[in-house]
Amino acid sequence: MSISVNKITRTFGAQKALNNISFEIEAGEVVGFLGPNGAGKSTMMKIITGYLPQSSGIVKVCGMDVASNSLEYRKKIGYLPEHNPLYLDMYVKEYLKHIAGIYKLGKQSKSKIEEVISITGLTPESTKKIKSLSKGYRQRVGLAQALLPDPEVLILDEPTTGLDPNQIVEVRDLIKRVGEQKTIMLSTHIMQEVQAICERVIIIKKGEIVANEKTSNLSKVSSHNKHVINCEFISKIDQEAIKSIQEISHVDFISDNHLKIIADSDIREKIYDWSVINNKKIITLNIEQQNMEDIFRELTS
Repeated sequence: MSISVNKITRTFGAQKALNNISFEIEAGEVVGFLGPNGAGKSTMMKIITGYLPQSSGIVKVCGMDVASNSLEYRKKIGYLPEHNPLYLDMYVKEYLKHIAGIYKLGKQSKSKIEEVISITGLTPESTKKIKSLSKGYRQRVGLAQALLPDPEVLILDEPTTGLDPNQIVEVRDLIKRVGEQKTIMLSTHIMQEVQAICERVIIIKKGEIVANEKTSNLSKVSSHNKHVINCEFISKIDQEAIKSIQEISHVDFISDNHLKIIADSDIREKIYDWSVINNKKIITLNIEQQNMEDIFRELTS
């Protein structure tokens, strides 16, 4: 088992950021760790990487207890925080040499640095100062430092934040290549990224797990066998009024007059009847397939 999290709780004063969380990530898995802002994602990642102690519970990385094997287990982990901390006045190779020294790579340093520069596509930028690099290449430097000690586990917190579409694709492809040989725990808000990279998804809301499923099976924990009805009216709709249709299990308001309605069956006729009774003209009324963004919103709203 690469990562084992058992009944982890973390409090900050009166606020409980994580509440009795448990999950496991097998060796070689690429797992998406998702949740809205403030759900506890970064807190959990900081606990796994040893940057933050838990209030209670046990975390093991590669079989080692994080609390009692601080230095040993960190040799097994590569970590890219959400806000990539780099020494901007250093040259790329200079910075990576500094990181190699921290990990005490010794005679392996030079070959390891050249290897991660090649893997991350930094070769054309490797002689430049970090502050002169684009955000995409700075993220590559962050990934390079995380990969430098050849860790068994990679923890990546929002690795594509702030990147343009081309940079996102490049960094995503890099993570996929690296994921062929490493265990990766990846936090992101980009649902397409999850579908493209992750085999499994863990979703948390307010410090608690609300889903832990293979990406392909995620719909089973939300609206499996339910109908998603795209419904747009000509004027504003009262949220409580539309919920008077008993068969509705969930309503997601895209705007004041645009709704996505989830129900156990096709209730378009009943929605139409309700609109006639309430004098609310309908512009659009159709059934659509749920995508991952819909499922995420339903589980975390």
